[in-house]
Amino acid sequence: MKQHIADLISAALNTLSENGIIAADVQPSIMVENTRDKSHGDFATNIALALAKPARRNPRELAQLIIDALPVSANLEKTEIAGPGFINFFVTQASTAAVIGQIIEQKEQFGRGLASSAERTQVEFVSANPTGPLHVGHGRGAAYGASVADLLEAAGVPVEREYYVNDAGRQMNILATSVWLRYLEQLGVAITFPSNAYKGDYIQDIATSVSNAHADTFKRTLDEVMLDIPADEPQGGDKDAHIDALTERAQALLTAEGYAVFFNAALDSILSDIRDDLSSFGVSYQKWFSELSLTTDGDVESALNTLQENGYLFEEEGNLWFRSTDFGDDKDRVVRRANGLTTYFASDIAYLKNKFERGFDKVLYIWGADHHGYIARMKAACQALGYDPERLLVRLVQFAILYRGEERIQMSTRSGSFVTLRELRDEVGKDACRFFYVSRKADQHMDFDLELAKTQSKDNPIYYIQYAHARVCSVHRKLAEHDWTWNQDAGLSHLDRLDTEYEKDLITRLSKYPEVLTHAAVNYEPHLLANYLKELANDFHSYYNANKMLIEDSDLRNARITLSEATRQILNNGLSLLGVDSPEQM
Repeated sequence: MKQHIADLISAALNTLSENGIIAADVQPSIMVENTRDKSHGDFATNIALALAKPARRNPRELAQLIIDALPVSANLEKTEIAGPGFINFFVTQASTAAVIGQIIEQKEQFGRGLASSAERTQVEFVSANPTGPLHVGHGRGAAYGASVADLLEAAGVPVEREYYVNDAGRQMNILATSVWLRYLEQLGVAITFPSNAYKGDYIQDIATSVSNAHADTFKRTLDEVMLDIPADEPQGGDKDAHIDALTERAQALLTAEGYAVFFNAALDSILSDIRDDLSSFGVSYQKWFSELSLTTDGDVESALNTLQENGYLFEEEGNLWFRSTDFGDDKDRVVRRANGLTTYFASDIAYLKNKFERGFDKVLYIWGADHHGYIARMKAACQALGYDPERLLVRLVQFAILYRGEERIQMSTRSGSFVTLRELRDEVGKDACRFFYVSRKADQHMDFDLELAKTQSKDNPIYYIQYAHARVCSVHRKLAEHDWTWNQDAGLSHLDRLDTEYEKDLITRLSKYPEVLTHAAVNYEPHLLANYLKELANDFHSYYNANKMLIEDSDLRNARITLSEATRQILNNGLSLLGVDSPEQM
């Protein structure tokens, strides 16, 4: 309807231009908005205010000229001028109610494809280090990323979902060393476990699996392991130097082949667990991309060569630097250290180049809010590689903070003291997790209220929304008890009977779904859809409580059930885009 009104205004402006009232070279942007006050109609535009100066007319006078030039439309009941020159549009009840038939006919396709594009977008999200199970902090990024990708797809944008597996670097080496040390403990070697190693129970489990498969093949004595190792922090030393020395010792004692046993056992076990967790959370990917492959396949060297050829690398004190300050970053960045090893940032540059070489038009990174400082250097790298930095998009997600009563749960994968995403899902359910995570804007702070998520009341938004869906389904079951059936055609033929304020409000809310879906998609804001569903559920419950469905008047009964069925369809459509089920009974 917004587009229809915009077209009417455009036609009116063309007429005014032909009559010399508006200059031919004036091409205004026509904005049509929903009104907040129903007494001001359904839609409004400020076009007369925007054109008053170039048209050299009083805004209210120009507004009247526009109204007089509007083509006749069966969809409009009336128009009126408000305030300094706004034009308000009142839509006919029949036109508003027509959305019900569209929903009934189009079902899950209603409102989709309005941002149709040929541009391929890659959405990369979660990408947690495979050094431990996913915790509740990762869950918010998973729910947000999956919903953004699904919304984009629904809006008509080609999407590919990707998980970047950080299977290279220091943390993975610390993980492998942690498993080996637990393995030695299980074989009776009296190791004092490092303060900076990974301590979760899952490390013990992985160590046991290696022991079961290889017995004591990789057992070494305490003296062999600890000879000349610098002291750990509790003994007055440096915890980082201590664990790094143990990692080097593990690689030396086990050789590359033996060390790979522990490295791969840890990676495979944890990555398998992550895959299972995400699948059970309703999150899937088209591709799992290995960071290690960037080195083995030559992507890192290729990216550095490109930067070198473009004149953005320089050497200083043995290190190779990227001149990122040329593109607005606050300092230059090391990409290869004096010891010959490339940095994490070098891999990130290579990964970005790899994405564009795979043909993506836009790449959307979804990061934790603690990565905010990383955006400038990645934008710099994008530009230095020769790509438009506007093609690189970043959305930040604040980690959710979990509370049990008044107690805040601390989370640390290193210490092993954290609540896993699986534990959260088991306690409150997948649907509550998915909905609560996207119910607020992603970059806003979020406290996850466990007790609220489990409450079966109006205060729990996901319960309230799902209950609205189940209520419609219950109407169909109750029909059978009266030996009645829903006559869809009769319902559609008598939509003019839906004339109460509750019905009008509900129909108006339904008509806004395509706009909300599209806006949520193109702005990467699934919370807009979550809020819309809460409002729709509230409108339906108010309508249901005020208007009896199972009445003798068959025409009105069928019309009301048809409206309810359209509501159920939109609830189902919206919930599915947020990864939430639509139960028929509760």
